[in-house]
Amino acid sequence: MGLVDKAKEFLNSDKGHQATDQALDHAEQAATQKFGEDKADQIHKVRDQIDQRLGGGDDAPAESQQ
Repeated sequence: MGLVDKAKEFLNSDKGHQATDQALDHAEQAATQKFGEDKADQIHKVRDQIDQRLGGGDDAPAESQQ
């Protein structure tokens, strides 16, 4: 099993989902502080799209929600 396979396996595990959610939440908070509350909705949408591409969030593909 290669490194990429191990990374995919981790991201698809419960522990991986928790780790990515925590990192994305932290990044969302930092971006909102940096760019202001008026950009919070846009930042949240981007956070959700990244989460979907990593395998979390809803089952719908990110492209269909633009």
